[in-house]
Order: sequence, then C-alpha cells, then structure tokens
Amino acid sequence: MTVQETLDVIDEMLDSALALPLSGGKCMINADKLRQLIEDIRVNLPREFEEANRIVQDRQRILDDARRRADTEIKKAEEASRRLVEEQEIYKKAKAAGAMILSQAQAQSKDLRIAVNEFAENILKTTEQGLVESLSQVKNARAALKTPPTNKNNG
Repeated sequence: MTVQETLDVIDEMLDSALALPLSGGKCMINADKLRQLIEDIRVNLPREFEEANRIVQDRQRILDDARRRADTEIKKAEEASRRLVEEQEIYKKAKAAGAMILSQAQAQSKDLRIAVNEFAENILKTTEQGLVESLSQVKNARAALKTPPTNKNNG
C-alpha cells in the first residue's frame, strides 16, 4: 500500500471512530491497527522519497541534456549564420570585383577601339598618299608618252 493509500485508511478510521461524549472531539480507535498503518507509512516513505528523488534527478538530467542539446544547436546555428554572413561578404566582394573588372575591360575595349581606328586611319591615309603619288606618276608617265619627243639635235 502506498503512503497516500495508508493515510486514506487512517482518515477513514478517524471518520468511523466512536466519538467520546463531552470529550471535545476525542474518539476511540484501534491503537494496534493505527500503529500498523504508521509503520506502513514509515516503511513506504523512504521508498517514495527515493522515487521522488529519482524523479527529481531524472528531471534535472533531462533538463541538463536539453540545455546541452539547445547549446549545441545554438552553436550550430550561430556557426551557420556566421558562414552565411561570410559567404554574403565574399559574394559582395566578388560582385564588386567583377563589376570593377568589367568596367576596366569596357574602358580598355573603348581605348583599344579608338587606337585601332586611329591606326587604321593612319595606314589608310599613308596608303592613300602613296596611291595619289603613284597615280600622279602614272599620269605624268602617260602624259609623257602622249607627248611627241622633241629633237634637240635637229634644229
């Protein structure tokens, strides 16, 4: 019988005990039966105290385990968050570097186009001048062929 059940039996004994008239609430009960019930309580209390202590210890162990798990999960979450922030920073830096490289490449491409156009213009101008001179020489040579030779010796 548990302590609670034993106490219930004692309570029932008191309720059913014979009340002594003019005694201010005193009653008669079976003393041997009450002593046996008290002995049952003494025997059962240490067992129930042990069980209560075991429950408290289990509760504490469960709470400690839950705290450890929570701490571990918090550390994992913090580490993941830190990695995400680092990755975000790396992404931002890479994006900025990519934008800078693209801008530089576009500027170099523009400068190179200008330089190529100037170079081609100079080549074409030099070629045109050479062709104009060659054309002039060809015209002069043709004109010279059309003009009859004059005899300086005949005279």
